[in-house]
Amino acid sequence: MKEVFKYIKKNKFAYISLYILGIFYFLALFADFIAPYPYDIQHRDTPYHPPTQIHFFDEKGNFHLRPFVYKYDFVDPVFKSYKVNYDVKYPVEFFVRGHEHYLLGFIKTDLHLFGVKEGKIFLLGADNLGRDIFSRMLYASRISLSIGIIGVLLSFTIGAVIGGVAGYFGGKVDNILMRLSEIVMSFPGFYLMLALRAVFPITLSSVEVFLLIVVILSFVGWAGLARVVRGMVLSIREQEYVLAAKSYGASSFRIIAKHILPNTFSYLLIAATLSIPGYILGESALSLLGLGIQEPYASWGNMLSSARSITAISSYPWILAPGVAIFLTILAFNLLGDALRDALDPKLKRLIK
Repeated sequence: MKEVFKYIKKNKFAYISLYILGIFYFLALFADFIAPYPYDIQHRDTPYHPPTQIHFFDEKGNFHLRPFVYKYDFVDPVFKSYKVNYDVKYPVEFFVRGHEHYLLGFIKTDLHLFGVKEGKIFLLGADNLGRDIFSRMLYASRISLSIGIIGVLLSFTIGAVIGGVAGYFGGKVDNILMRLSEIVMSFPGFYLMLALRAVFPITLSSVEVFLLIVVILSFVGWAGLARVVRGMVLSIREQEYVLAAKSYGASSFRIIAKHILPNTFSYLLIAATLSIPGYILGESALSLLGLGIQEPYASWGNMLSSARSITAISSYPWILAPGVAIFLTILAFNLLGDALRDALDPKLKRLIK
């Protein structure tokens, strides 16, 4: 692993991607503390509030040691337009008291990283209900980022086991399992997700919907992996160490679990990293269509549902911020996956050198 990390450090794009993902997961972990507002708090008097700029210099050019934001006056309720009021300043304070939350899920506190005691601060603007987009994106990252990890763990476990069993035993077992995987692969993935989601009631809670989406995405994604693992196992099972394990009476389960599947780890790691974006996009697509995470809970997908109107996008472009987060996350995972493939594949390493 040290050699892999050294190779990633040499690859600037992969190294930057690793930092981006690290920052995103850190923000998701401490979302309650970093977000100035809860995800469901509405400020009905400030719909589509533009992003609030943090200033150190006032309108006269005077420097202020403490950062501040100006007040925005709501001047047109029809076109949702605002005007900066330079006469009113709100100092930005750190470690302020606000809404109660549970830090890391179990530490009850009302402390937040930053905020304003008077007025409002919207770093990325507000949506049509006056909810802070920055805060909602932090909470949404917990769903959109974790669903990829959990979905990959589940689907890759299923695919690796089924592919390992099919490749090791061969014969009828191989034939049945591979025909099953081909049936799953023959369905268009997105439409299969929609069909599976439509089977279940719309009234499910958000936790149940989250688990349901993980199961659906995992069910769609295991088949292709199983076929690749099966091909690798067909070659690995003829190796001398596998034959030696058979000779001293090791069970088939032990041979598969201890000797065969571990030798597919490099491929599984690369494939998992490259597959996570698919799970994030799958959840985002379902939530965008209203079949995923339901309001008031936030995911990057359902936050983009307000950006389906060209008029809304042109008038309030900050509502596309979740789309930027999705783009950066998917790009980072793809660049990191390519670097891992190059680092773990000896043939590619020789070609690169």
